[in-house]
Amino acid sequence: MAELIQLGHPPIDVTLKHSARARRLSLRVSGVDGRVSLTLPRRASMREAQAFLLSKEDWIRKHLDRQPDATIIAPGATIPVEGHPRLIAETKTRSVKLMADHILIPPGADKSGARVRAFLKTMARDRLVDASERYAERLGRPFGKISIRDTRSRWGSCTSEGNLMYSWRLILAPVQVLNYVAAHEVAHLAEMNHSAAFWHEVSQLMPDYEAPRKWLRTHGGGLHHYQF
Repeated sequence: MAELIQLGHPPIDVTLKHSARARRLSLRVSGVDGRVSLTLPRRASMREAQAFLLSKEDWIRKHLDRQPDATIIAPGATIPVEGHPRLIAETKTRSVKLMADHILIPPGADKSGARVRAFLKTMARDRLVDASERYAERLGRPFGKISIRDTRSRWGSCTSEGNLMYSWRLILAPVQVLNYVAAHEVAHLAEMNHSAAFWHEVSQLMPDYEAPRKWLRTHGGGLHHYQF
């Protein structure tokens, strides 16, 4: 069971996790959201954990200092949609509108984040359903339900029942990145693993998948720095 403690001043929240598989203390600073976690062997004591964290405090703070600042979604902020930067601007409109270089939103800055998030989630669902249907037809395998979430540990998943899940933040990435994730998850309908056979299916669905895969591994964490 996870436990939260604080380290130093100003305090840093650290999540402690005991693991039967762990052989030593393992520290991690997430490149996605800056969360700090410490995994301990089951028999490790709180005193050991605190002493270890104190010895690593400077290292933790250096990593946190390198984390990019979050972008708060509000008028005047810029956010990518399908990989293209768009400036958020208030105007006399009743609904959110996507333009070539802008996202137009109704007046009311306190609701900006919620309005833009709802718009992008709907847009993401439409694009991901379309891509999933296209690749599933090419593969010759049907899928079940599609769900859209705001996951931090994965961009998509496929269950043994054939249900697909995607992160709506993929709509912020270039179009080919969203398509790659859809092709990746649909390929699991044929191969529920990451074997050579699986990657062959991915390459059949999307021959140029390597470039968007690399983009996601390099830049994907930045998609979580937009706060709605």
